[in-house]
Amino acid sequence: MPATPEPKLIAGNANLPLATAVARRMSMHRGISVGLVDARVERFHDQEIFVEVYENVRGEDMFIIQPTSNPANDNLMELLIMADALRRSSAKRITAVIPYFGYARQDRRSRARTPISAKLVANMLVGTGIERVLTMDLHAAQIQGFFDIPVDNLYAAPIFALDIMTQFKTEMDDVMVISPDVGGVARARELAKRIDAPLAIVDKRREKAGEVAEMTVIGDVTDKKCVIVDDICDTAGTLCKAAQVLMDEGAAEVHAYITHGVLSGPAVERITGSVMKSLVITDTIAPTEAVKGASNIRILPTAPVFAQAILNIWNGTSVSSLFDTPTLEPVYEGQFLS
Repeated sequence: MPATPEPKLIAGNANLPLATAVARRMSMHRGISVGLVDARVERFHDQEIFVEVYENVRGEDMFIIQPTSNPANDNLMELLIMADALRRSSAKRITAVIPYFGYARQDRRSRARTPISAKLVANMLVGTGIERVLTMDLHAAQIQGFFDIPVDNLYAAPIFALDIMTQFKTEMDDVMVISPDVGGVARARELAKRIDAPLAIVDKRREKAGEVAEMTVIGDVTDKKCVIVDDICDTAGTLCKAAQVLMDEGAAEVHAYITHGVLSGPAVERITGSVMKSLVITDTIAPTEAVKGASNIRILPTAPVFAQAILNIWNGTSVSSLFDTPTLEPVYEGQFLS
């Protein structure tokens, strides 16, 4: 049995709407009010971060909800300083809930004299006293091994599968899942298996980082409703180009399901002007007003799955059960799938 009566949630400034939604979902599950711990996370005039927790957290099971999205450095420092404040306040256990794990794309040495920043961030998190990490769709699964503490990596695929089967319920025979590159085949295959759809690959060759020189479709996409699946969309250049290549190859429609909508720079403008019929992202990163106002971008909530995962961690029950679509469906209760 847990030593404390309820899990305690605290949030930084990175994605307060998601943190509030998680607290609200947990309140529904527990039948009592679960709120965010009263605290202030502010900056001095020189942008130095200051954290003060107003409630007693001694002996409590604390969950910090803070994605390390843009501005990545500021949000990461907020997370580290909040963890230090809780540790010095005698919290029993500190779990970092990081819906989007920044620096995950730097998971290996890509060339000589480059860092492995994901490992550095892991060391920093563990060094502040964080004892567990809960995240979603890590860019590289091996990042879990960078930590010497438990890491629970949730998947967006079951959520996407529920949405696709609702959106295309009378046209599932026409749906084809597309991996935007060879490296993402495992992720795309996982989704294709869940919805019983065929798989194709867009093979891309880069001349340099951020620029794609050539794309080739491996598979027949003629008259198919193509669903591109990936974990991150940053500037959307590659995604929009892949959509155009698929349409040129005879696809009937192109949709994209992306877990983390970084959507920096000209991304939203590119997406709204592209041939993609829709881009579906989750709210692991707080959407900007431009994203919320885009006509062909939809946002799926992750609060239900994070709320359930937090409760499972607190109760000492299985988190991996949430990887199964039948288990996740009642968690969402069909509310966002209309």
